[in-house]
Amino acid sequence: MRIILPFVLLALLAAPAIAAPARDLGIAPGPLPTGPLNAITDVPGVLVGQVTINRGETIRTGVTAILPHGGNIFADKVPAAIVVANGFGKLMGLSQVQELGEIETPILLTNTLNVAEAASAIITHTLGQAGNEAVRSVNAVVGETNDGGLNDIRARAVTPADVLAAIRGASAGPVAQGAVGAGRGTIAFGWKGGIGTASRRLPDGSTLGVLVQSNYGGRLILAGVPVPPPPQNQAMPARPAGADGSIMIVLATDAPVGDRNLKRLALRAMAGLARTGSAFSNGSGDYAIAFSVHPDLRRTPARRAATTAWPELGNEAMTPLFIAAADATEEAIANSLLAAEDVESRDPATGQLRRVPALPADLVRRLLGRR
Repeated sequence: MRIILPFVLLALLAAPAIAAPARDLGIAPGPLPTGPLNAITDVPGVLVGQVTINRGETIRTGVTAILPHGGNIFADKVPAAIVVANGFGKLMGLSQVQELGEIETPILLTNTLNVAEAASAIITHTLGQAGNEAVRSVNAVVGETNDGGLNDIRARAVTPADVLAAIRGASAGPVAQGAVGAGRGTIAFGWKGGIGTASRRLPDGSTLGVLVQSNYGGRLILAGVPVPPPPQNQAMPARPAGADGSIMIVLATDAPVGDRNLKRLALRAMAGLARTGSAFSNGSGDYAIAFSVHPDLRRTPARRAATTAWPELGNEAMTPLFIAAADATEEAIANSLLAAEDVESRDPATGQLRRVPALPADLVRRLLGRR
């Protein structure tokens, strides 16, 4: 029987009132205000659930679930798009989203070798929902980054039960950040990466929210200021700072944006990623998934079978959302680093302890003060 130890964390517990670790240091990209929580859950109806797994000295991993709404997503699909800046990754469900412009399941983030388990749980969840008794095909959307620098990734510690717990525990409200959920074992720029989120309020009253799983490299830049990597601890080495790695970026909005303009919106997330110093290297998986929860754009069974005029925003109305996407992505990445904590584990192959430090707020404060 699998025992969940007391320090297996449900990250949706004890979350802060507002996601502002970067803002506390004066890092507040762009002119637009945040939503009340500065989180992807500021977008009405969006839910987030996380399960963080620490087991023994070697397992440091987890899963993060993003639900576009709390109903039957398969029946009420949402318009969506995916952009790939560099495709060294395993984003399950990509081709059908690109083909049909819609998402029909929760979006799951986990580690590279647990994508199959996450997909299995999504399928179980979808087939078990009332009204889906005749469903014979499910396009599970699962993103990943490789947390093998701190996690015994070959153990494939995330089970379908963990994923179902994240989906079923998903809620609105504050989102825990840093070394939680799918970000428990991730590393960014040599520092401890993780889950980060941010939001922006648009002049028309709509909201855009972003959630990231940061695990990539390059030369870290915060608010335009270069931040050096941590000194390597030869006694407890982890993966050194480098260019390779991956990031998953999920964008949500309640603005009436169709799948074509959602693709343009997802592309602007890469501008925010670039501002943080990403190398977009050959070995990096850089993905952005964008969706709209606007009720008039839901792909319901009746609408999918009829000729429908979608009330979509036009091209010229997209600029504020483009700005919001870049700015919120940049801030979400900063939050993923600044909300993190030091994480230590033991390499299962060598038995050696390895440790990745959190980015110290005092260091960032000093660097920003020298501008």
